[in-house]
Amino acid sequence: MGSFAGLSVLARERKGEGVKPQPKKLALAQDVSQIEKVELHQHVDGSIPVDVTWKLMRKHGLNPVETKKEMEKLLVLQEGEEGALLKYLDKFHYPQWITQFYGNISHVVEAIVAEAYENNVRLLELRYAPIIHTFAGLTLRQTISSVLTGINKAKDRFPTMEAGLIVIAMRHQGPHIAKILARQAISEGQALHNRTGVIGFDIAGAERGNPARLFEESYEIARRGGLHLTIHAGEDEGPQAIWEAVDVLGVKRIGHGCSAIQDKTLLKRLARDKVMIECCYTSNYQTGAVKLGEPHPILTFLEYGIPVSICTDNTTVSATSQNKENEKLLPWLNEAELAQIHKESKKYSFIHHENGRPRAALTQIKNPGKRRLGLV
Repeated sequence: MGSFAGLSVLARERKGEGVKPQPKKLALAQDVSQIEKVELHQHVDGSIPVDVTWKLMRKHGLNPVETKKEMEKLLVLQEGEEGALLKYLDKFHYPQWITQFYGNISHVVEAIVAEAYENNVRLLELRYAPIIHTFAGLTLRQTISSVLTGINKAKDRFPTMEAGLIVIAMRHQGPHIAKILARQAISEGQALHNRTGVIGFDIAGAERGNPARLFEESYEIARRGGLHLTIHAGEDEGPQAIWEAVDVLGVKRIGHGCSAIQDKTLLKRLARDKVMIECCYTSNYQTGAVKLGEPHPILTFLEYGIPVSICTDNTTVSATSQNKENEKLLPWLNEAELAQIHKESKKYSFIHHENGRPRAALTQIKNPGKRRLGLV
């Protein structure tokens, strides 16, 4: 099976109506653990290991509860909390208490990369919203740099790991803040680093009331600065949000994109233009993007020949990992097919190196006049 087009045939054959029972976990873990994986959609704030958060809370005297077990309930979505986006987002408050300091941010990022490596992830794109880490005095540049430092430390430990950073602007903070963040992201772009740098730009947060079209200028700034473009869309809004992301912002990847299945014309467009969907199986059920008991859209995407990647979103909040996400897809896709998805996903990664620098960014460096466009 050599491509997403080939996988689409299998998806049509195997697509079922409803969620099938999970095979035995012990057998599954052995099946998927050796797959070399690509992670294209994982947030720093929702992926800090519980043990790391607990130790830092205790170190700074910030722990709101007395035991790690109690702390875990505040960080990980619990039974009965699934299906509501607000309950999911509640889990992000406490990690921000300890990620306002350069050293702490670098430390938690290193731990996240290490955990991914243990799941045989060999290409990792982390996402990070710098502005929510400036409350104790760090500048935007410093918060971005702290993540890059953590990634580099992890890469020293795991030389076979490729990694990069996607900077996020939060929708609810508005288009002007997004433009500022796009400029700051460019200032730490991969083109300016011999090691790890910023490779992409994204907007996340509440879709409703914050349409993609309002962020056109920030995306144009990011594009001119050599950054690759993705967006959270179709998670809490209908297909129109995805249409805007593709037609107005010109993105080549969509985070979640669940509502695309409501529009067959859109599905055909995504397939035609090879716009990748970053699929987050567990998270989508937990946030209500996909209703509990309904089949996940990933099979529909494959059926139409749309490129997909298998992503964790937030490993701690969702109590998941790359191995677990792949296990959950085994009722429909076998080990070889999952491995093929990861192999194809690598082609859509924003980590496209040419002497350690993204090709798109190199074009801008060779023409400094163009690189300055939109950055003042």
